Amino acid sequence: MKLKLHAFGGAIALLTTTCFWTSTALVELFGTHAQIAQVKTAILYGMALLIPAMATAGATGAALSKGWRLPEVAAKSARMKMIAANGLLILLPSAVFLAIRANAGQFDTLFYVVQALELLAGATNITLLTLNLRAGLALRRRRAARGR
Repeated sequence: MKLKLHAFGGAIALLTTTCFWTSTALVELFGTHAQIAQVKTAILYGMALLIPAMATAGATGAALSKGWRLPEVAAKSARMKMIAANGLLILLPSAVFLAIRANAGQFDTLFYVVQALELLAGATNITLLTLNLRAGLALRRRRAARGR
């Protein structure tokens, strides 16, 4: 059960983060200021899905990794810590700031600097989550091979 919950939480976290990043990039390139404000507001609401998914993936991953001394498990754990720090210290505050500024119509230099930082941090988390997904699948195959 923990394994399925871990996979589900991780998948939702990766899909949600990718959706946020893609929506932001597309609306910044092709959207109006009103559409940017809508996307920024939707991302804030989407945090209600992303944050519990990340917490679930992290908590179940920690529980599943107990007793495993593999470098792959240690790497997944280290990446998860970076993902969490990136989310709490950069992505969440940026999302709040950008939503407030976009809804106030303040599309100034500071808005775009923070937007660029958010896109970079989001791309980093997508990369790290993808690496964790690949490592998790490899560990699952390894566990299945040992069980044969």
